Amino acid sequence: MAKLLVVDDENNLRLVVQKEMTRQGHEVETASDGEAAWAFLEKQDFDVILCDINMPRLDGIGLLRRMREKSANPPEVIMLTGQATVESAIEAMKLGAYDYLTKPYRITELAALVKQSAEKQKLKIDNQRLRAQLERSHQNMPEIVAESPQMKEVLRLVQRVAPSDTSVLITGESGTGKELIAQAIHRLSRRSDKTFIDLNCAALQDSLLESELFGHEAGAFSGARARKLGLFEIADGGTIFLDEVMEMPAQLQSKLLRALETRSFFRVGGVKKVEVDVRLIAATNRNAVQAINDNVFRSDLLYRINSFEINIPPLRQRREDIEPLARHILNKIAGANAPEIVPSAIDALNSFCWTGNVRQLRNCLERAILLSDNGKITTRELPPEVVYRTNETSVSVSYNAPKENGANTNSFQNVTTPTALHEVEKQQILRALEQTGWHRGKTAEILGISSSTLYRRLREYDLDAR
Repeated sequence: MAKLLVVDDENNLRLVVQKEMTRQGHEVETASDGEAAWAFLEKQDFDVILCDINMPRLDGIGLLRRMREKSANPPEVIMLTGQATVESAIEAMKLGAYDYLTKPYRITELAALVKQSAEKQKLKIDNQRLRAQLERSHQNMPEIVAESPQMKEVLRLVQRVAPSDTSVLITGESGTGKELIAQAIHRLSRRSDKTFIDLNCAALQDSLLESELFGHEAGAFSGARARKLGLFEIADGGTIFLDEVMEMPAQLQSKLLRALETRSFFRVGGVKKVEVDVRLIAATNRNAVQAINDNVFRSDLLYRINSFEINIPPLRQRREDIEPLARHILNKIAGANAPEIVPSAIDALNSFCWTGNVRQLRNCLERAILLSDNGKITTRELPPEVVYRTNETSVSVSYNAPKENGANTNSFQNVTTPTALHEVEKQQILRALEQTGWHRGKTAEILGISSSTLYRRLREYDLDAR
């Protein structure tokens, strides 16, 4: 429904229009002439103005001209008059009027014009907002802190691969910043002025994921009352980022593979081929080889999305980034009032094994800000596990990090079989659940994984009944 301003010097007609438009659900204000209408326009925004032409003080044409000269985003205007002339109609249209009605007119005809003009105004505003949002998002690179040699190498790879249309697979443990790297690739690409669409494949039910990706036609399934465009269609010309791509159900993987190879697809329930030009960036915290061996992910799809791989090392392997990251996060959360971290607290942060990576570090600092006194963060404000390093061996096992300097930096370096690895992961989850009193949200934070991933693990290990 729209916000309307009815401008007419005939009191009875003004009240009738106000009553009818209010009955149809619109919010309606009234003004007796152009000057009174302008006073309204200086104080609030309207979607549509219903304006008479012949009025005292300031007529409708004068009001139109003033809006065009002084208003940055004028509402749509429908001109109403009992003395219609070709000249007045032409002048009104030149000044930007949406349409022109001659008195007497039918309320149904006026209501239809109001609906159409309100939709046009909404589209105009949405377009402006999207453009402004796009301009802001492309002004700079995402805020990526890179002091360590490992992260500087990651950014070097980003700058190399971004100008191409090559599909990119970003790997690394949960919480390392894979989405930031995906955004950086998009912003440095030739598609930077187009849409960047992101989707977490683990966040939706299997039945909804296909409709979200590829859209559906009206009547495709129960509740599908109208056509819906999928994210692939919305991202046409731009980039689509599929996070946790290896959580995608098997039956959908084949459709994704075909869409990537043919650059086309069918909406759910549709028979018309939709052609798109989309660059794919995917991310996973799983070990790709193990996922293929376990028949969780198709090998041919992996080869298609893994044209170029970027691995983000865990935070414990790039300790040079911990202190600058901490200061950056504090400034981002608290702004100019960010508390100071004392040296002992920095030492504790540098010594801790961040199983949840940057996400866990952020949660730790959010807590510290709330507890800090006198503008300082000491070890008293840090969680006990950070200060006393009580979970140093609780390293995430969802992704097998590469070897560094020839040595395996994963704490579970003696685990060689998938069965043993799953058992270690199960025990780690159980310890975290016991620590939080089986609070699943807090458990996911401690483990540095998403809630959806934790729920899947609980089902896999028959722990969800507990």
